[in-house]
Amino acid sequence: GGLRNYVPKVHDVYACNMDALLASDSTLTRNFVNNVFAAATFNLGPRVATYPHLDHLNYAFGMCAVTALGNYDPKESGHIILWDAKLIIEFPPGSTILIPSAILRHSNVAVKKPQTRYSFTQYSAGGLFRWVKCGFRTLKAYRAAGYDLTSEYEEWREGWQLFSTVTDLRSTSASTS
Repeated sequence: GGLRNYVPKVHDVYACNMDALLASDSTLTRNFVNNVFAAATFNLGPRVATYPHLDHLNYAFGMCAVTALGNYDPKESGHIILWDAKLIIEFPPGSTILIPSAILRHSNVAVKKPQTRYSFTQYSAGGLFRWVKCGFRTLKAYRAAGYDLTSEYEEWREGWQLFSTVTDLRSTSASTS
């Protein structure tokens, strides 16, 4: 769906990581058919609101899919706030947004009684990507075996290249039209 359409390189990294995890342990299963996210959270409110935060344990170059649900007036409340981008976005029930939640502070505006707001969030912990990258062992065990991961600078340089640009999205849209 949305991850594949809007950030296909991130989707591919998630898909490869999830496939590797599932192949390494037969007791693991996907949360949903064809889903590349490792985890999902249902926040059942009845009036879910969050303070500005980062999901610092999520994959730094990944996306978090946040879906708003409930019965509220999106003109009045329920907005999602992307603090670092200085954006306040109307977020009607049924809307989904993909955000790099580990590196972009975010929150939402509370709704008043008797309105309701719930959320459904999908994400993947950064530790799962490190686990696969270290050959299905801890970073400590990986280093004890004499290996080292790419330098932090290289990791950031590679990670930013996963995000789509407007040009990428336009060329993808033009090729599928």
